[in-house]
Amino acid sequence: MTLELRRSRNSPFFQGFDGWTAVVIAIAGLLAVPVLLVGTSIFAEAGQVWQHLAETVLAEYLLNSGWLLLGVGVGTFAIGVGTAWLVTACRFPLSRLWEGLLLLPLAAPAYLLAYTYTEMLDYYGPVQSWLRSLFGWQSVQDYWFPDIRCLGGAIFMLVLVLYPYVYLLARAAFLEQAECTREASRCLGCNPWQSFLTVALPLARPAIAAGVALALMETLNDFGTVQYFGVNTFTTGIFRTWYDLGEPLAAAQLAAMLMVLILGLILLERGSRRQARYYQTRQATSSPSPYVLPPLPAFLAAIACLLPVVLGFVLPTLYLLHLSWYYAEEAFGSSFWPLARNSLLLAAITAAIAVGLSLILAYGLRLRPNWGMGLAVRVAALGYAIPGSAIAVGTMIPLGRLDNLLDSWLRASLGISTGLLLSGTVIALVFAYLVRFQAVSLGAVESSLTKIKPSLDDAARSLGYGTGETLWNVHVPLMWGGTLTGIMLVFVDVMKELPATLVIRPFNFDTLAIRVFQYASDERLVEAAAPALAIILVGLAPVLVLCWRVTRKR
Repeated sequence: MTLELRRSRNSPFFQGFDGWTAVVIAIAGLLAVPVLLVGTSIFAEAGQVWQHLAETVLAEYLLNSGWLLLGVGVGTFAIGVGTAWLVTACRFPLSRLWEGLLLLPLAAPAYLLAYTYTEMLDYYGPVQSWLRSLFGWQSVQDYWFPDIRCLGGAIFMLVLVLYPYVYLLARAAFLEQAECTREASRCLGCNPWQSFLTVALPLARPAIAAGVALALMETLNDFGTVQYFGVNTFTTGIFRTWYDLGEPLAAAQLAAMLMVLILGLILLERGSRRQARYYQTRQATSSPSPYVLPPLPAFLAAIACLLPVVLGFVLPTLYLLHLSWYYAEEAFGSSFWPLARNSLLLAAITAAIAVGLSLILAYGLRLRPNWGMGLAVRVAALGYAIPGSAIAVGTMIPLGRLDNLLDSWLRASLGISTGLLLSGTVIALVFAYLVRFQAVSLGAVESSLTKIKPSLDDAARSLGYGTGETLWNVHVPLMWGGTLTGIMLVFVDVMKELPATLVIRPFNFDTLAIRVFQYASDERLVEAAAPALAIILVGLAPVLVLCWRVTRKR
């Protein structure tokens, strides 16, 4: 038995097992609990509630979610890939400027666009009021106007804010393509359109597929848009099953089906590529020569880049700014500043903890680069692929059980009732945020840490520094860029997160996102204008940094 234990410790999984490895595995295991609980709930015995859901609304959830994925996938692909090709391969007025501005819609969550466009396009909104005054129409019987509160409207809102995921990755892929490849297609008689379809697009397929996959994951995570537009999807079904029916197990099973759907999308895309590989004959040392567009195509290209930015960012932001300015007393009421404090506090705490955990995880993998540590780090980042509503269910169920066990034990031992120590507090909310957004900070920290030469670790150890001292005194000062990026990204994501906050938040503890959702549901967009504008402005900071880096690299 002793010989077997020694062999197990010498295996690749346990090689170099120490306290640091144990901490990394413990962090990964803790963050994986909500995901594993939701995933395993699909094997639990289905009760009458699940049978009722299957007979009544499950087919509608599947159908609406499928149409939503199809519409958003096609829309983000068309806008993201089209604009990326225009700004990288063509020259037209202000093409370099559009390279950065096309990222601006990332700052605005889809649910804010849904509320704003509904107000602008409503019967008493500025658009229809202007049309009635222009044409002399008196009532709704005199003209027809499309209703944005529908499945098509939800698709349109999500496409406007999610296409930058595809655009960013497609643009990088087009810039990395070797000039000789595109020049060879020109020598073979391909015009710009044929060169794009037969050469550039196939070579960029992995990056485009990754961008579309990210957009589809965010689509399945959306709650505010589909709820406000009355589109029943898995996310709204999870919320209703949890709150209206009071059935956590059925909600967990719906969340598990949603996870299976996401996993299926990823496997379907990878399987479609099979053994295909996307190599280039030489490294791209310079950007390919651009196509100089004639006047009319150049004008159309500028319009194609202008419309997504105007519709996805400029118009909603200006309208919210207008409401906040002219109705400042209602918009900046007495509740605005406490809500802002709650949101900023949650975002700051989560961002600080997430980056701290990312430093431990990334440095642990650097110290022990075996496949066991790699698996633990990847498991810790698994939550980003899971919708916030599913993570909320997976968080509340175990914490609720732990609260009940602790309360029962203290009642029996000391006669003290503790109530909800975890599941009814901010602790549960921060934990759910960490599960959801740990991958965001981990990616930023890990990319910065890999740029530090291993020789610096050896030099620090020769000076008597331990592993913790080396991390704090050597690596952290050299990683300020990646660390600040991770803090900023997690901070913004927490500020915008709605589904998990809506399910887990403690009583009488609202955030800006929650209050915007509540005001918009009550058709009180004037009161929602200031919180919505604050969320957009906070989200604008990292987007502006990203825009600057994009244009600077070119």
